[in-house]
Amino acid sequence: MKLGIIGSGSWGTALAKLYSQNFEKVILWTRDENVCNWINKSKTNPKYFPEVILPDNIVSTTDINEAFNISDIIIIVVPAQAIRNVLSQLKYKKLEKPIISASKGIEISSLKLTTQVISEQLLIDEKNIFALSGPSFAREVLQGLPTAVVLGGDICKGRELQKLLSTDTFRVYTNNDIKGVEIGGAVKNVIAIATGISDGIGLGNNARASLITRGLYEMKRIALVYGANSETLYGLSGLGDLVLTATGDLSRNRRFGVLIGKGLSVNQALKEIGQVVEGLDTVKAINQIAKKYDIELPISLTVYRVLYEGLKPLEAVKILMKRQLKEEF
Repeated sequence: MKLGIIGSGSWGTALAKLYSQNFEKVILWTRDENVCNWINKSKTNPKYFPEVILPDNIVSTTDINEAFNISDIIIIVVPAQAIRNVLSQLKYKKLEKPIISASKGIEISSLKLTTQVISEQLLIDEKNIFALSGPSFAREVLQGLPTAVVLGGDICKGRELQKLLSTDTFRVYTNNDIKGVEIGGAVKNVIAIATGISDGIGLGNNARASLITRGLYEMKRIALVYGANSETLYGLSGLGDLVLTATGDLSRNRRFGVLIGKGLSVNQALKEIGQVVEGLDTVKAINQIAKKYDIELPISLTVYRVLYEGLKPLEAVKILMKRQLKEEF
């Protein structure tokens, strides 16, 4: 079987190497012709993990139609805000093969989840659309360290994919609550920025634990708006990914937050990170969700104010601590 991976960033590169052991060929799509040529000639990705040698059965292309046509399974790993545009380049949009979103975010313009965008852009049975999420730093996956994730979608087809996508070091669970799986993967990035800001200021472990716990509650509120099962948020794609991203030093979103907490501007922090910070876009969508559905999301909306309205991090702390006292649940 052949696997197509749409997106050659850190996660796309890690998945390509991981699954080179399970598939006859892995086709890695990139929009950058230089990266494409480099991967095919030197078997390395010059932008992400250039020290890692990629197996010979990984080939790169800049032709998205080629990637879709010759692959039996497709994994989409481009930034959430780019999915609609990338899929619009396809000439033939009627597909009868599994499409898996490994992108984490909510489209700002429509407030749709990535799998909903895929469903709109392609003529495809919804039973063939899946979401892959969970606590999984790309570098640790590349190193072969034990990782567990969850595949959201139709259970019957999901079990078939589960076998194909699992390895000795990468364990895949199934869950029919695809929306819940996606919400966890998207919203945790915003909470990770919050914990990063807290750590950057130097507020300590107590504050970090409180932000993670109350952040999980906000994730649950958003999940209910989308009709997801709140129980999913206590699994790998919710609590698992939240704990990893909010505490791990490999987390781009957390590191970005730390830099903001230390006084850097958004642009300065982005420049230092040098990669996409998913939560920076997702928090815009969450701000709109809160207004549209009139739900209280104090941590997420305070992050929005810090990033887009110039609220100083220390002032943000005061605002959160001085909120009206209430019961926990």
